Amino acid sequence: MMKKKKRKHPLLETLIGLRGNPRACIYTEPMWGLSINLCLPYASVYMLTFGMNDIEVGIISSIYMFSQMIFALISGAIIDKMGRRKSTAIFDFLAWSVPCLIWAFSQGFWFFVVAALLNGTMKITTISWDCLLVEDAPKDKITQIYSWVIISSNLSALFAPISSILVARLTLQPAIRILYINAFIIMTIKILLLNKFSTETAVGKIRREATKNMSLTEILIGYKSAVKKIGESRGTKFAIVISILVEIVGMLGMTFWQIIASRRIGVPDTLLPIFPMVKSVLAIFLFFTVIAHINQTKLKWPLYGGFISTAISCLLLISIDNTGIWGYVILSVSLLFEALGISVLHTLRESLVAIHVDPAERSGIMAILQTTVMLVSVPFGYIGGVLSDISRILPFVLSIGLLLLGILVTAVYYKKNTNKI
Repeated sequence: MMKKKKRKHPLLETLIGLRGNPRACIYTEPMWGLSINLCLPYASVYMLTFGMNDIEVGIISSIYMFSQMIFALISGAIIDKMGRRKSTAIFDFLAWSVPCLIWAFSQGFWFFVVAALLNGTMKITTISWDCLLVEDAPKDKITQIYSWVIISSNLSALFAPISSILVARLTLQPAIRILYINAFIIMTIKILLLNKFSTETAVGKIRREATKNMSLTEILIGYKSAVKKIGESRGTKFAIVISILVEIVGMLGMTFWQIIASRRIGVPDTLLPIFPMVKSVLAIFLFFTVIAHINQTKLKWPLYGGFISTAISCLLLISIDNTGIWGYVILSVSLLFEALGISVLHTLRESLVAIHVDPAERSGIMAILQTTVMLVSVPFGYIGGVLSDISRILPFVLSIGLLLLGILVTAVYYKKNTNKI
């Protein structure tokens, strides 16, 4: 008897089987790696080269969050009016291509303020791109599709040595200016490719037709039904709370990890991109060995694991105060726990939203969700900056507290919803 054909890895099966908009979205996503993600490991330290302090860096982060909140509020109406595909193309250009040029030619604080305000329009594309990704996708593949989104972003870190080489040869500020110019070019190409190979979704066509004779104000007023559906769904409210906690912890980590690594631990500037690269390689490995096997119908224990793993990574990070051998060893272990925790939390956050949101009201509910997330998150950039100015470990102490709150919220939700995912 012939042996049964060996089954492909579930993640690979999903990737190969992608068609239409999900394929266009996922296949162009790795282009982040040759663009903006080359700059991110240096973004906060780059600001410091202009004479800015930790509080000003935190203020920029809060302005960015505030801008996201405003655009999240009107995003649903814009996306329904313009369509998912067109919204993604226009606002990706405004949110990423234009700010890259401003960052490249920045002369100080106010340049970063303007770039942060424009960059906040990315909340429109967060929702429009998400709708483009999942509205025509098989519902039983949602978690695996979001896994590929995060894998793609992690793959991008493999190009981090390019940043290190440039910084080593040119010093930090001129090297990052060049990388931002490169990011403008690559991101613009990515936008054009996605627009060419995608089509408007079925739901998008219906919503565009339904709103073509309505003003943005009328559309926003019409989202009363979306608010009502959120109020009636415990699952959606739980997804919003988890999204808020993961957003704040992610923002604090992205903003202040570079600063604690460079200014407290003493990691040389040329090595800063190497650690995110290692974290990304670990995350990719964990996706194929651990996260791919998460059961979409049983998310309680993966959520616990994500919160605990991320908290352990923060505890290890704040315990380091030098770059001796043990310092680098502990930093590496911290990255392992962070890779696992953050990858799980980001995947499950997106999955919870996609699973619980009513498809007919997706853009409206997503707009309200994103606005709520940003409204709560806005002060934490400034708070993190003030804490970091006092002690570089304090933003991560705050993160630990938020992660413990996430464990508590998860326990309360599942205690009352034993049959829920």
